[in-house]
Amino acid sequence: MLVLVLFAQPLWAADSSGATATQGGGQAPDPDSKSHYELVMVEQRGCEWCRRWNEEIAPIYPKTSEGQFAPLRRVDLRALPDDLKVTRRLNFTPTFLIVKDGHEMARLEGYPGEDFFWPLISQMMSKHLGYAPAPVGQPES
Repeated sequence: MLVLVLFAQPLWAADSSGATATQGGGQAPDPDSKSHYELVMVEQRGCEWCRRWNEEIAPIYPKTSEGQFAPLRRVDLRALPDDLKVTRRLNFTPTFLIVKDGHEMARLEGYPGEDFFWPLISQMMSKHLGYAPAPVGQPES
């Protein structure tokens, strides 16, 4: 069995040469899936709210059902990849894009704090991607 572990690196993290990362990649699309979903985080160096998100959410996001459903992909505000189609100009960081097959379906501008982030992202994924969160507090049968 092969296990692949990916870690998203913040934009301001330097590699051993001192260069900074400018764009991370999420998980590769499932070849058996009809659609590829992502949560794209648009960020930039020096963004205080990006730093807070990285401290509060980034470590747990890949372990959640949202993170499994729509893996995180990080992009730099000033170096948007050609394969990402947005509906309008991106001005703020962080901006979280709900993406289906490379096309923006919805966005959350700014980081509202961890208490509000989870329900907002879950609701957006449900509305635009058909995400169905696991019921909370269901007794096991």
